[in-house]
Amino acid sequence: MYVSAMGYPTSTARHRRTLWLDHTRRPGWRAVGWIDAAGTLLGIAYGYTGGPGQWWFEEVRRGLSAAGPEAQGWIRDYFELTELHVRPDAQGHGLGEGLLRALLDGTDRPRVLLSTPEYGAQQPGRAWRLYRRTGFRDVLRNHRFTGDSRPFAVLGRELPLAAAP
Repeated sequence: MYVSAMGYPTSTARHRRTLWLDHTRRPGWRAVGWIDAAGTLLGIAYGYTGGPGQWWFEEVRRGLSAAGPEAQGWIRDYFELTELHVRPDAQGHGLGEGLLRALLDGTDRPRVLLSTPEYGAQQPGRAWRLYRRTGFRDVLRNHRFTGDSRPFAVLGRELPLAAAP
């Protein structure tokens, strides 16, 4: 699901497996999934409490180093939405928002942060529309994470999420 949703080579999942297992041991780790009536996994989301010493935290802190104190405040006491993926053939039916809401409901952090690939000259995709619709705003744009040449946006919002319309 991760590979198809992100457009990565199939070998990527094998390389990420160890990292994902390590994430399950982090403070505040939570995960949700969406399974259809036939027992097929249609979507997943997980995250944990972010903080110093974690790769993503340090990468974002590096990106925010030139920003002012307000931007730096985003990386204090936050929940990191690490992965949210819906199978491409199941997208467009509200599963992503359902996963997002289920994952963030009850987290004890005051804010949530995530990173997502920039869309460049293309129109914003479903993920971008979901994040904007649920109140995420720009924290850092066109950030280059070590080891990935693509530009990413770091988005954030205060918690809790407003009730679904």
